[in-house]
Amino acid sequence: MSATRLLILGGTGEAAALARAVLARFGDRIEVTTALAGRTRHPGPIAGQVRIGGFGGAAGLADYLADQAIDRLIDATHPFAAEISRAARLACDQTRVPRLVLLRPAWRRHPLDRWIEVDSVEAASQIVGRVGRRALLTVGGGEVAAFAPANQVRFVVRMIDPPRAPLPLRFHEIVLGRGPFGLTEERHLLQKNAIDVLVCKASGGAATEAKLVAARELSLPVIMVRRPPVERGLSVDTVEAAIDWLAGLDEWPEARRTS
Repeated sequence: MSATRLLILGGTGEAAALARAVLARFGDRIEVTTALAGRTRHPGPIAGQVRIGGFGGAAGLADYLADQAIDRLIDATHPFAAEISRAARLACDQTRVPRLVLLRPAWRRHPLDRWIEVDSVEAASQIVGRVGRRALLTVGGGEVAAFAPANQVRFVVRMIDPPRAPLPLRFHEIVLGRGPFGLTEERHLLQKNAIDVLVCKASGGAATEAKLVAARELSLPVIMVRRPPVERGLSVDTVEAAIDWLAGLDEWPEARRTS
């Protein structure tokens, strides 16, 4: 009996954990390939096979699914990776490959949080100068340019990799780091740099939540970019529930359908 071929759309800690869990549970009964966009230069270790690079949109992904005889796909990308998630839905609809979304749990707002929620990084850029003068910016390297017009703000920009080109910000410094981050180090980062506003995406999950707790403790405002809508289809929010789906369970309480 041939092995089931699973494609994981990755780039997140959840995707790496899923790949490990699949191989631990199923062994050689499932061949696991994790696809990475290639934005991070040195991704952490990933179990199974790894594919780096884009697919060329929904049509290219559909061709890949057919050419590689992929049996199932799990979209475990970042909550803001809307383009690849849409491509996955369209490609799986076309090829009839079963698809599951492993959706990172959203952060819950605490009564003491001072969140200012906006719909885009551009909207965050427009208001950051009215909220503070020293901002910790944790929106990902690809979104930093949107803040160039905020030329009165001093930014501390946290990135995983050093930028390939100078950042288009008038006043800034870069700190490098890969989560998870602890509360003590997040509190120290905010205080050391005299940060008076935090700018981030509503990414969710535990790995980077400590910065929100630190901001809450220091009574700092947080400009929070809302998540894009989730693509319709079946989704779960734990690796364990995704494993159950792979095991062939038709129904389980953790699953929900979005539309």
